[in-house]
Amino acid sequence: MANVLVNAPKTAKRGSVVEIKALILHPMETGFRPGPNGRIIPRNIIERFTATWNGTEIFDMEMSPAIAANPFVSFFAVASESGTVGLRWTGDEGFVVEERVAIAVE
Repeated sequence: MANVLVNAPKTAKRGSVVEIKALILHPMETGFRPGPNGRIIPRNIIERFTATWNGTEIFDMEMSPAIAANPFVSFFAVASESGTVGLRWTGDEGFVVEERVAIAVE
C-alpha cells in the first residue's frame, strides 16, 4: 500500500473554487534503467489519476514513464454541494490506491 497525502479544505462556500492537492509515494520505474546486476528494472509506473466529487468525475490525468517518482497533483474544482472527493491512482502490476476526503459546502 502506498502512502498518500491529501490537502483539501474541510469546508467551502457554495460556488467557490477549491484547490485539492495530492501526493503519492511511489518509485515510478520507467522500464529503461538497468539495475545493479545489469538487467533492466521492470516498468512500474502509475498510469492514471482520477478524482470524483460525489461520484462525478472532476479530474482525469494520464501519466507516462517520464513522470517523476512520488508524483504531486494539484487541481481546482467548484464547490457546488457537500460530499466526498474520491481520489484514485492506478498503474502497472495491478496497482490501485484510493483515498477519500469530505468537503462540507455551506
